[in-house]
Amino acid sequence: MANKIDISKSVPQERWGEFFDQFSDGNRGRHISIEIIDSELGDEELIKNATLMAIIYDRPGKGDDLVIEVGEHEVSYAHTIDSPTEVLTGQNSNGEIIAIWITNAAGRKTLIRLQAS
Repeated sequence: MANKIDISKSVPQERWGEFFDQFSDGNRGRHISIEIIDSELGDEELIKNATLMAIIYDRPGKGDDLVIEVGEHEVSYAHTIDSPTEVLTGQNSNGEIIAIWITNAAGRKTLIRLQAS
């Protein structure tokens, strides 16, 4: 079972809304972990083995943030990323997305890891 992540795909900002809508529809119910990677404050695991409900992007002018919602039937936890500037995806050898890195304006990275489906 390969655990290699290929971090080569950048998602253009004009496609973020569409990308996260499709991603949420296709991955709702998968288990994820969320961690913050911050060179100044250190890394912090926020949540582990939680059920993905949705990732919602509000474009600049509407909110300029990205919200990761987890929970089975209702939202039990939500993590907000203010002013995202970059979205990168990581795929396994089958081309399935297994990780998403989101960088905000301050350079802080949020890593979403998806467990194998």
